[in-house]
Amino acid sequence: MQSTQVASKQTDAGQIAQEAVAEVSTVSDAHLDKVDWVGAIPYLLIHLACIAVIWVGVSPIAVIMAVVMYLIRMFAITGIYHRYFSHKAYKTSRVGQFIFGVLGASAVQRGPIWWAANHRHHHVHSDKPEDLHSPVQHGFFQSHVGWFLTPRGKAPDLKFVRDLMKYPELRWLDRFDIVVPVLLGVGMFLLGVLLENVAPDLGTTGWQMLVWGFVISTVVCYHGTYTINSLSHVFGRQRYRTGDTSRNNFILALVTLGEGWHNNHHYYPNSARQGFYWWEIDITYYVLKVLSWLGIIWDLKPIPIEARDHSPRRIKPIG
Repeated sequence: MQSTQVASKQTDAGQIAQEAVAEVSTVSDAHLDKVDWVGAIPYLLIHLACIAVIWVGVSPIAVIMAVVMYLIRMFAITGIYHRYFSHKAYKTSRVGQFIFGVLGASAVQRGPIWWAANHRHHHVHSDKPEDLHSPVQHGFFQSHVGWFLTPRGKAPDLKFVRDLMKYPELRWLDRFDIVVPVLLGVGMFLLGVLLENVAPDLGTTGWQMLVWGFVISTVVCYHGTYTINSLSHVFGRQRYRTGDTSRNNFILALVTLGEGWHNNHHYYPNSARQGFYWWEIDITYYVLKVLSWLGIIWDLKPIPIEARDHSPRRIKPIG
């Protein structure tokens, strides 16, 4: 009897110790999920820089350049960072992979390894407490922008990207991810200076091209990308039971060149095509298809017809 009581007390003491360790761990880790506002200063400054449009003015060529740069860099995120680096939805050469990485880095959303590590983590823990940008778990602000400004968001678990870590050029691009955006910004400014001198009738300047072609297009591309985290798990329709709140949203699909078919994507993540049916517009897939015709990429992974149309996880309409 006495030995039983002793064993019971030891068990209780062990449980108390475990709970105490867990509590301390939770408290010590709490700062990892808080926004680092000092570290966020460059991110905030690029938003404030949009106000410079008041002084630099506007011209048709500057607006056109802003739209073009938005489309190119949105494709770089959706078609390259997402469908290639995160999901290996197609293949390319090692040189092509690096060029794609540079193009993706131009969107100022850090390097391909960082991006893919966070995204693969998201798929493993989608809408669970561990999912850093789940609006269900953490609310709109954290899912839209706050998560990547936290210490935890800045340092993803690299075990998810061992396949990418073996390429030193990708590790370099990830470490010095600011190089490409700086070169792009300088290039935009010099282009504006050139146009100002050789085609003054266009009414553009170096500073105007920098603000419109780089700053404004970057900020719009930022928030277009973020909507897939913050809105496509809230607004839209679910075709498949995926165990999370991912939804298909036509408007977001237009904004993000096809990423809005998010429930489709969570059902079959490795497909190069996210708009499963012809009426689901997926501009990124159309571009990838053209690149495959040109031999730049190959082996685009399709969505199996039997999985798409006859899946037991498809949600059947009531009635």
